[in-house]
Amino acid sequence: MDGIPQDKQIGLVNRLTQACGGSYTSEVRRRYFITGPQWAASYQGQAVFHAPVRSPITFETVIEEYSKIGLGYWCTHDTDVIPTNDLFTPRQEEIVSRIKATLAKHDMKCSMITSETFHHPVWAAGPAAESPDIREYTKRRLTNAVAIGHELGAQFCVYWPGMLGYAIQGAIDETQTLRWFADSLNAACDADIEIARKKGRPTLKHCLEAKPFEPQAEILLPTSDSMLAFISSALVKHPEMVGLNPEYLHELMWGAAPRASLARALLSGKLFHFDINDGYRLKHDVDIAIGLVNPLDWLNVLVLLRTHHYNGPFNLDYKPPRTTSNHGVFSVSVPTMVDRFITLWEMAGDVISDPIIKEATDSLKAGGAGADPGDVDSLVRANKELLSLHELIGHRLFQILIGAHRGRTYNL
Repeated sequence: MDGIPQDKQIGLVNRLTQACGGSYTSEVRRRYFITGPQWAASYQGQAVFHAPVRSPITFETVIEEYSKIGLGYWCTHDTDVIPTNDLFTPRQEEIVSRIKATLAKHDMKCSMITSETFHHPVWAAGPAAESPDIREYTKRRLTNAVAIGHELGAQFCVYWPGMLGYAIQGAIDETQTLRWFADSLNAACDADIEIARKKGRPTLKHCLEAKPFEPQAEILLPTSDSMLAFISSALVKHPEMVGLNPEYLHELMWGAAPRASLARALLSGKLFHFDINDGYRLKHDVDIAIGLVNPLDWLNVLVLLRTHHYNGPFNLDYKPPRTTSNHGVFSVSVPTMVDRFITLWEMAGDVISDPIIKEATDSLKAGGAGADPGDVDSLVRANKELLSLHELIGHRLFQILIGAHRGRTYNL
């Protein structure tokens, strides 16, 4: 095959993408509470060992392209769109006004705002550093993000305390650091209550996002479970306002089962927001697109969420690969990821209504007849054959994933 000229490559990518089929219209995509982050589309491929591979793009471009694809919601870190030195200045107000106008122009809404507390050198010792001046700045940043969220009509505020930890043992007092972090969160909630009262709006939902490692060597709140304990402690002044934003890959990274972590959040009434992506256990935060690594696990996650009527956002917390061009981000990365999510979500509905899975799970719950709860051997005999249904359920889930339940077969 001859080399593909540069002026033909975009056409080839578009043609093969279209040839894949299975895409949804923008109208269908807008039916789902899928949110597109500024940082996902504007990610240039840079990292500790990576030079940028894509050119910068503005929030105007990101919002316009998301709208064309069919996303109804956009979200951002404060400094994704407002340079750090422009925060708290008239320049901030000007940029926020431009964002509002751009969202309105493209029939989109801001779903969530989050404050960057990990990238700038001011966070070298974290958002709950020993310096009282830095901690005061943290409070200003968080309360300012809340104010921006209200101005843009957001419903959620997310906090990723990735620098809340240490690289050197003994350098910090962990209990004091957690108290200081709670002080900043409390300040954000207090500001939220006051701003919401003045604007006649509901308060925001404040969501903590856990990550087991990176960028600090040791993280003080590494898992969703540790954050649930933190929220329920006496440190948090408004625990009813604070919940979780689990990220699929963050739960997977430390070897856990995302579905089990989500179940615990659901039982606690704290699953407010959900970042969706994919990746590998015990690896770093690669943020691969949903369904490209663990499609069967993703199907099971969505069965859980549909079963328990989760109605919060699904946020595309994803890094387009360094091999993807600027054009590819919006022609391949985002739309195919959205379409895989929708397909898996609808497949989850098939699982819930599937008569074979229903009969198998109902039979397991009924248990075997003739068992004597006082006789352990009787219990084993009565249920022994029923337990084979566990593997049958797994097989049926796979059939639904590949469409075999609708008659799809391979002729060999």
